[in-house]
Amino acid sequence: MNAGVATVAALGLTVDEAVVLHDSNKLTLRLLPCDVLARVAPVAHQVAQFEIELAQQLAASESPVAALEPRVEPRVYERDGFDVTLWTYYEPVTHQDIAPADYAKALERLHAGMRELDVRTPHFTDRIEQAQQLVASRDRTPALVDADRQLLGNTLRSLRRVITERGAAEQLLHGEPHPGNLLPTKNGLLFVDLETCCRGPVEFDLAHAPEDVSEHYPGVDQDLLRECRILALAIVTTWRWDRDDQLPNGRQLGTEGLSQIRAALDRYGPDVSR
Repeated sequence: MNAGVATVAALGLTVDEAVVLHDSNKLTLRLLPCDVLARVAPVAHQVAQFEIELAQQLAASESPVAALEPRVEPRVYERDGFDVTLWTYYEPVTHQDIAPADYAKALERLHAGMRELDVRTPHFTDRIEQAQQLVASRDRTPALVDADRQLLGNTLRSLRRVITERGAAEQLLHGEPHPGNLLPTKNGLLFVDLETCCRGPVEFDLAHAPEDVSEHYPGVDQDLLRECRILALAIVTTWRWDRDDQLPNGRQLGTEGLSQIRAALDRYGPDVSR
């Protein structure tokens, strides 16, 4: 927190209060009264510059993404071992839920803007590989019992093969366009947290959105989407068992994820394990 406050104050903006909006692998602060959104992460993460450059390119094409703070230079500020990036704060519009059709339209617009960009990003299978390494390491996931470790390992391995064998068209993706990364604002729906971008089929992105969103997105391969949903659940569940995971209630979410995977495989097992 101190790194974010000190960075903004050094830029000549007034900071009397810091409100924590989110705290996990990255700290998100609303700084007042200047009303700047500061995102603070250890320098070792090394993704902040990529996120800034991507946000600038997408904003230039009028894609639905949150803007950087316009009163300061758009760059990564390093302080006390942390990378600090500064963004526009949007007052949330909370009077109604996001309509699935609006959610789908915003994601479709984001994907259209991303198709115009030529940037190097990880492949979605890199995320699977990282999860597989976690599952294979008893040191990094010591609380996983053998049966659960086998469940996650088999699910990740089989779905990686099934999905890649489909040979679906791929493009730049948000990577995690779940509701927590979509802001309802007076300027419309805006996506945040671009550090998760990767390449893959659009169904991988849709797997992170509520199920009824896909009903309004054109050209969806429903079989591929079903597989991607189980895959995304397996990846996220694996993260929750990482001994270094800092998400509040992470272990509870990890336990619930295992139950959800088993239920999904009981229902669709013959299709996703071929």
